[in-house]
Amino acid sequence: MRTYLVILDDTEESEVALRFAARRAAKTGGAVEILVIVPRQAFVAWGGVQATIESESREHAEALVARTLETLSAELGQHPRVTVKQGDAVPLIREALVENPEIGALVLGAAKTGSPGPLVAYFAGVESGSLPCPVMIVPGSLSRDALDHLS
Repeated sequence: MRTYLVILDDTEESEVALRFAARRAAKTGGAVEILVIVPRQAFVAWGGVQATIESESREHAEALVARTLETLSAELGQHPRVTVKQGDAVPLIREALVENPEIGALVLGAAKTGSPGPLVAYFAGVESGSLPCPVMIVPGSLSRDALDHLS
């Protein structure tokens, strides 16, 4: 089975990538795997403050996942596998690609204007030749209708 890996965050391009991946999975009999990355917080000298910041970040990520799952379930009838990890995005994404040989594509959304975003720049540039699967880059400027037509 082909699994599409999508990195989910609060950006519009992330939502575009997820919709594209979900629609492709539905049409190809595949699945969607969502990876939510909670960035490590800078060290704070007071442990209680550090724990509170990390807890709030995780709660925010869980709320984002809940909204996303509700949308995917209602629109496409899909229930993707969701993983929430804390740390630096690039190593965690590489780890996910290596750990799951069923991942058939890394689906990333590019920003509507300006720089495409750090993950697109990295995985379509420096790492593109050494990945175990293709990278699909979905333009963030696509309308919902255009996205549905292409996927």
